[in-house]
Amino acid sequence: MVTRTKPLTGAHYGLIDWLIQRVTAVLMVLYLLLLAWVFTTQASDYVGLKSIFASQWMRIFSLLVFIGLCWHAWVGIRNVLMDYVKITSIRLSVQVLVITALLFYLIWFIDVLWR
Repeated sequence: MVTRTKPLTGAHYGLIDWLIQRVTAVLMVLYLLLLAWVFTTQASDYVGLKSIFASQWMRIFSLLVFIGLCWHAWVGIRNVLMDYVKITSIRLSVQVLVITALLFYLIWFIDVLWR
């Protein structure tokens, strides 16, 4: 029987973070492949590109990919900050700034996408 002498510490995000990073990365790769196919076969000018993004499914897929991008960025930045910034007040301040920036970018993306 194994008994632990020290209590477990830390956030224990490991497996969940790993899975989030992989799933969002695959989603972004699929989106990039779709965009590459669209740009090479259908959208040769601004009007063609605008017509593709006029469809609701492309807007929703783009929004999901951008949410995945923000989540991917947050997990990566949070892990780097937790590993390398030891002063708690600085780490939390930078994390709040990153969250604020990512939310701003998400709102801006939604505004541009549905304008």
